[in-house]
Amino acid sequence: MSSPAATRPPAVQAVARGRRRHASRRRLVILTLAVLAVAAFTVTLMAGKTFYPPGDVVRVILGEQVPGASFTVGRLRLPRAVLAVVSGFSFGLAGVTFQTMLRNPLASPDIIGISSGASAAAAIAIVSLSLGRTQVSILAIVSALAIAMLVYTLAFRDGVAGTRLILIGIGISAMLDSITSYVLSRAAEWDLQEAMRWLTGSLNGTTWEQALPAAVALAVLTPVLLSQARNLSAMQLGDDTAAALGVRVERTRVTVIVAAVGLIAFATAAAGPIAFVAFLSGPIAARIVGAGGSLLVPAGLVGALLVLVADFAGQFAFDARYPVGVVTGVLGAPYLVYLIVRTHRAGGSL
Repeated sequence: MSSPAATRPPAVQAVARGRRRHASRRRLVILTLAVLAVAAFTVTLMAGKTFYPPGDVVRVILGEQVPGASFTVGRLRLPRAVLAVVSGFSFGLAGVTFQTMLRNPLASPDIIGISSGASAAAAIAIVSLSLGRTQVSILAIVSALAIAMLVYTLAFRDGVAGTRLILIGIGISAMLDSITSYVLSRAAEWDLQEAMRWLTGSLNGTTWEQALPAAVALAVLTPVLLSQARNLSAMQLGDDTAAALGVRVERTRVTVIVAAVGLIAFATAAAGPIAFVAFLSGPIAARIVGAGGSLLVPAGLVGALLVLVADFAGQFAFDARYPVGVVTGVLGAPYLVYLIVRTHRAGGSL
């Protein structure tokens, strides 16, 4: 007796084979990215001015006291590496969420004002209010959420069009950047150094007090976004089509915006607005995985890998040490120009 699959029309069988191949490729990509991220994480713990063998690193992670390694690895390198993974995954996951929902590669928190809102608030908190690190982080989180609500409200008119939201976000981002520049122009030398370190995006001096809130936010909000993966994929077909498929469009949009902005806010509060990680992770993941299927997990892993590698390169690959945001900015700025030029040549709009 023939199986049901054998009785299907050839076209249906071809589609099914294509889906299985794509699912296998996606699993392989996720596994490869995870292995690369673990390898980069391990290297950042082992290598530096002093090299520690893997055995010593494992002993430190397990809580044993290892002369020299307990301080260097346990108190300096480990919180830094954990925050690199957490912030990178958060930026990548949130960035591809916006890009998928709004069907535009420019719809990244770097571009539409969310990161600028956190940066402006942090600059004011450091320079004008002389607040401590915890207060700066809280104000940055609140400001990022407020700016996201403002952009969404201004862009809402019988629904939210991606292009309208992006253009409004770019305008608000420009205003916020001008506020940041004004505040910095009036800053004292010490405050200016502290503000620039935060605004550039840096993992220098990372402590567990910085890393843990961002890690908790990632653990709480990631399942929320993953639960909306199918709805996001349907929304790529357009709001009307998604609604016809049973997706509650506005409820899904509000849910993913709140979750994605929460990830961006906590990651930015901990590490600063690391430039272009949210912008780059989705397109890179799309190129690797191919068309179809959710890019949430691959983009998160790409983001974590980008931050780990960029931070390590900023520390040891050049004559001077550079914050991670400088390295990612060098990578992201040319891609932004390329994307705009390509879109213009293709006759499309932003």
